[in-house]
Amino acid sequence: MSTNQKGFIEKKNTESPHVFNYLREEIPIEDIEDYASPKRLESIDFVKGFAIIFIMLAHIGAEWLNNQWLFLVGIVFAWLDILGPSLFTFLSALSVIFSIKRKEKRLPQKIIRNRIFSRGLTLILIGAIFNALVNFNTYIFPFSLWGWNILFFIGFSQIFSYYSLKMSKMTRIILGLIIIFYSPALVELFYQGKDTNILFWILDFIATSPVAQMPVLPWISISFISTIFGEYLYEAMEKDTRDAFIGLVRLFLFWGITLLISGIIFGFRLHTLDTINSDLYPHIFLLETANSQNIIPTFNFPGMPEFLIRNMSSQMLYNLGAALMIISVSLYLIDINERKGKFVRMMIFYGKISLSLFMMHFGFIFIYARFLPVWYFAVAYFGFVGLLGFMMYIWNHFAGGVGSPEWLMIQMGRIGEKTGDGIKKTSEKAYEKAKKGIKSIEKELS
Repeated sequence: MSTNQKGFIEKKNTESPHVFNYLREEIPIEDIEDYASPKRLESIDFVKGFAIIFIMLAHIGAEWLNNQWLFLVGIVFAWLDILGPSLFTFLSALSVIFSIKRKEKRLPQKIIRNRIFSRGLTLILIGAIFNALVNFNTYIFPFSLWGWNILFFIGFSQIFSYYSLKMSKMTRIILGLIIIFYSPALVELFYQGKDTNILFWILDFIATSPVAQMPVLPWISISFISTIFGEYLYEAMEKDTRDAFIGLVRLFLFWGITLLISGIIFGFRLHTLDTINSDLYPHIFLLETANSQNIIPTFNFPGMPEFLIRNMSSQMLYNLGAALMIISVSLYLIDINERKGKFVRMMIFYGKISLSLFMMHFGFIFIYARFLPVWYFAVAYFGFVGLLGFMMYIWNHFAGGVGSPEWLMIQMGRIGEKTGDGIKKTSEKAYEKAKKGIKSIEKELS
């Protein structure tokens, strides 16, 4: 209670604002650009930025390069897939760890869970819309919504990472390795039996889906393994000493080299379209693209090694190792030795807006369909990437980022937090009401 200037008694509003008023509150630019970023570790944003420009390079190159130079997509895409979905998924899981660990001492688990769920479900919804646009000729609605594209899978993996954190590190390691090594046989079993067994058809549809970019088997293994390294990374951040970060770099580098070499050793066998199922391993078509070149008519790649074929067990090991090595080198150069030139700062900014860049570049992907030779493509690509970054800078700093994917993700997280907060307050009120009722009963009995 308080008294206003006219002497009337006013009741102070202690209730939290209505959810719609809550969402109308302005979001600081720092929150928009840092919604999925670990505080004090700019190397993670740098790696995200580095990854997103190569993801855009793969997508844009596949559409803009003319037929004479399209073979470069097959070669570059295969070798630089380590900078694509696997690295981005790994970093996304790290972001979930940071979000949980930073807030678990300040907020109830219900609120933390609701924030993660709301953001994960938002990504799944966006991914489902993409699926509907791709699958409308293959499956009827609502089956056309299902498919493991990168957004759909990352949304699912964020929710799954929340629960995998509740397991011990050893359990996660064992489950992750089991999934990596046994998934190919399992998905092959589902695929072979789907035409004669309705259960296998359902399992094949769920596990592989019409969009086999990142099927849950074996990709969910990343959620198990990346959360382990995410915890080590968070522990080093809590200590916040040079020795802690040096030890972390050594740990990441050791396991990165070990996993990468293991992937190459176990995945050295070559495959062609005749030796592998292209429905389960669609990246084998990159071999056909690479061999479409006519610059050296007598040269053809004899096959594609397993460690470069997405969804293969050896490729999962290879990509996880490469991700750890890239993160360790970035940690050492950027966060420990503080090498932050203009290029690094630009990549850090691109990492903070990586979701927006990923969504926006699809709107321009067909403007030069099969039109550009490689030298014109290089100029057009870097100009396009620079333009997108400039547009996002203007959007964030002069329009508050309203409507951008990062802004939307924060709003969904706030809805989750508000819902959890409301549940918590309702529970507290019910508890207080029950407590008063018990006291009144005791008073009557006495």
